[in-house]
Amino acid sequence: LSRSQQPRIWGISHSKAALYLNQISIYLPVSDVVSPLPDSYSPQYVEAAWYPWWEKQGFFKPEFGSIGEQNPRGIFMMCIPPPNVTGSLHLGHALTNAIQDTLTRWHRMRCETTLWNPGCDHAGIATQVVVEKKLMREKGTSRHDLGREKFIEEVWKWKNEKGDRIYHQLKKLGSSLDWDRACFTMDPKLSYAVQEAFIRMHDEGVIYRSKRLVNWSCSLNSAISDIEVDKNELSGRTLLPVPGYKEKVEFGVLVSFAYKVDGSDEEVVVATTRIETMLGDTAVAVHPSDSRYQHLKGKTVLHPFCDRKMPVVFDDFVDMSFGTGAVKITPAHDHNDYEVGVRHNLCLIITSSLPCGMKRFDARKAVLQALKDRDQFKEIKDNPMVVPVCSRSKDIVEPLMKPQWYVSCSDMGKQAADAVREGRLKIIPDHHLKTWFNWMDNIRDWCISRQLWWGHRIPAYFITVSDASDMDGHYWVSGRTPEEAREKAAKRFNVSPDKIALRQDEDVLDTWFSSGIFPFSIFGWPNETEDLNVFYPGTLLETGHDILFFWVARMVMMGLKLTGKLPFKEVYLHAVVRDAHGRKMSKSLGNVIDPLDVITGIALEGLHAQLMDSNLDPLEVEKAKQGQKADYPNGIPECGTDALRFALCAYTSQGRDINLDVNRILGYRHFCNKLWNAVKFAMRTLGDQFVPADKAQESVSDRWILSRLSTAVAQCDAAFRTYDFPAITTAIYNFWLYELCDVYLESVKPVFIKAKEDGSCERPAAVCRQTLYTCLEVGLRLLAPLMPFVTEELYQRLPRRRPQSDPPSICVTPYPDAAEFCWQCEDVDRDMDFIMAVVRTIRSLRSDYKLTKTAADCKQTKLNCSSLVAPLPEICLWFRKTPMCSKVAKLMGKKTDLEKQIEKLSEKISKGDYKEKVPVKVQEQDTEKVGRGGNR
Repeated sequence: LSRSQQPRIWGISHSKAALYLNQISIYLPVSDVVSPLPDSYSPQYVEAAWYPWWEKQGFFKPEFGSIGEQNPRGIFMMCIPPPNVTGSLHLGHALTNAIQDTLTRWHRMRCETTLWNPGCDHAGIATQVVVEKKLMREKGTSRHDLGREKFIEEVWKWKNEKGDRIYHQLKKLGSSLDWDRACFTMDPKLSYAVQEAFIRMHDEGVIYRSKRLVNWSCSLNSAISDIEVDKNELSGRTLLPVPGYKEKVEFGVLVSFAYKVDGSDEEVVVATTRIETMLGDTAVAVHPSDSRYQHLKGKTVLHPFCDRKMPVVFDDFVDMSFGTGAVKITPAHDHNDYEVGVRHNLCLIITSSLPCGMKRFDARKAVLQALKDRDQFKEIKDNPMVVPVCSRSKDIVEPLMKPQWYVSCSDMGKQAADAVREGRLKIIPDHHLKTWFNWMDNIRDWCISRQLWWGHRIPAYFITVSDASDMDGHYWVSGRTPEEAREKAAKRFNVSPDKIALRQDEDVLDTWFSSGIFPFSIFGWPNETEDLNVFYPGTLLETGHDILFFWVARMVMMGLKLTGKLPFKEVYLHAVVRDAHGRKMSKSLGNVIDPLDVITGIALEGLHAQLMDSNLDPLEVEKAKQGQKADYPNGIPECGTDALRFALCAYTSQGRDINLDVNRILGYRHFCNKLWNAVKFAMRTLGDQFVPADKAQESVSDRWILSRLSTAVAQCDAAFRTYDFPAITTAIYNFWLYELCDVYLESVKPVFIKAKEDGSCERPAAVCRQTLYTCLEVGLRLLAPLMPFVTEELYQRLPRRRPQSDPPSICVTPYPDAAEFCWQCEDVDRDMDFIMAVVRTIRSLRSDYKLTKTAADCKQTKLNCSSLVAPLPEICLWFRKTPMCSKVAKLMGKKTDLEKQIEKLSEKISKGDYKEKVPVKVQEQDTEKVGRGGNR
């Protein structure tokens, strides 16, 4: 359909859109909803056809006409955290998309104009590394062999072949994104926005060039961001593999050596974990209060390998209790040392030119040997430490002094912090506020340049002015084209353009720079487009708390700087996914779970095969295999998308990490089967002639289940508004499983049976059918945002209240509103609670006394009595000794043991030093135990 033929926004004119839909056949479901439901739930069957149909009908689009038309229900807009183009689906993506899609579907069902905008990140370093490895593996060539332009062509070729893989995986998760708006950060529209943002900020002086310490990856020969640095914790001496070295390199040791004090026989002993950096030492620092070194004020020490005299400086940075209390200072190779160097005006010496062109860890051995030869080496000992490792190249990261481009963040950071303090931006959960303010109030300038080829090339030009008289002739200017840069330089230096020579910077921008403007670049900024006016600022940003600073903060700062508006009103941060044992997901542990393996199932051998295809060390592969064998001895069963989504949302408790157990996901697959069977039962009971009608004269059980349904609707409505996903899943799960299936369906089965046997009993059955239909129809709508596939399949099987006007899909059907379903009845709930308590007691007694269906109804015994004392009543119960007598004895023994434990705890609590020595939390637990025991 053309835009002129399409109905208007769902939320604006639902009835008009629905009337229009009935005139066209395109909205008929493609799935077979006429034939009977299969005997049991099958994820593969349910998930096969619905997504292409949803997408084809345009249900995921915010408009069916002009998006500028006002919707009284409001607008919900959220952009996806753009996954890396190199990426494949992992549980982090699955969690993010389960939450985001659930929220998006809820807002869409509330008839709001809803847009969830997809996109993909060019992932500069990650993509370049992947393509470089591919070229070397397949052609034996490096990027330098090809040259920049040819290499970029190869990257685009790879992107066009593989880049949509993650989109297909997101569709497998049921993500209701508007794919017509999918964008890539290297697309022309977004690239233009990136260029414009740099130029505006550079012209304003917010972006500048400076020589400072950066995280340097020697393998990539580029600066990298903090998030691309993995922290490898070592407990002591450890040999690690390093790219470019045949033998493993030693880390986790502390090397002590001595500097001679100039003009005396005295020496100062210092220690370091990176002995090769001593070539760049320019001072020794001690604490101003350290009495051991007061006599060295104004003194210098001598570098053993050159004539360099280095001052002894006094600085509060030094920890007197660590080592000898004296610290070597290498300003060009350590962040803390750099700060000391700035305070004391020390020179910076970069050790990149190592002796004889040695590599750094070869130089480490050479320096150590030279110190031993000069008798200045003291000792080597184990030292727990954290080794920074490049997540892309697995190389050891070096702090290195390099000229780079920076964004001045002090003013922007203050604005971002003030936005939260003033309530204009809300961060949920609020325990992340402390982290936010700590970063924003102490923010450092942001290094945005990377020494790569793949990415947005920095639109800055190095200017040389010929015949310059009153300046050095060198400067940096930015421009959209070389011609614009030349004109800028000519005006700035007051010379004619023909005297300007320029060369564009070879570096590219940090990926986080383009991600930082993503919320408005996707809508055509800096141009005033219709989409930008309608959908920016957005409503919500949902992501993991681990990128609060790297992405969220930068979007807030860039949005305020470049548009004068916050990019969104709320930020919801979800937790980190861990395995069932609480361990971080790691390939070496064998506990990384591919969501697609959970959805479709995989044998243990398949999990092992994935390890063999990875880049793990053979020893790590064996260790990981053992982990997989322990956790998944029979592989991972097929759970389906709906069960995975529901489980992830159920786990998403604010304030804690997520320990994901596959067995629990399987439990939610069984829950889907319960839904399936409930609808199958209903379809048989309702019959072909059933017509949904208004409420009739209900029984107690009817009124009770409608009251429980109303309560579930209210709970879901409140929980959605506060992002309380566990409360949503609990309310829905309890209603369907424990109230509808376990109680109501069982209570109405005799009613339907009796009506079938006796036509005069049809009226109560008809009422039950209406109640059952209402529960199923509303219950499916409650569940639809979380489990879109199975709810669509089952909803399409149900009769419609208004066949000519009801929406064609559950995903655009109104979400149950608490104001509409006001059927709560405390009296009915209380009466039914009593009835169910009686039933539970009877069931418990039947179980305890082993009263099975196969047992005889009664036992008769003839007694010969010598005399009749009194006549037997009409009803006589005969008691005999049962196995319960022995159970009572066991319970009495358990009671005695509990009394002894309570006595011991009471003695412990009564001790005089109990409150001083025992932690408060333990005291509370002890008091609770004593209280519970006393109430038994």
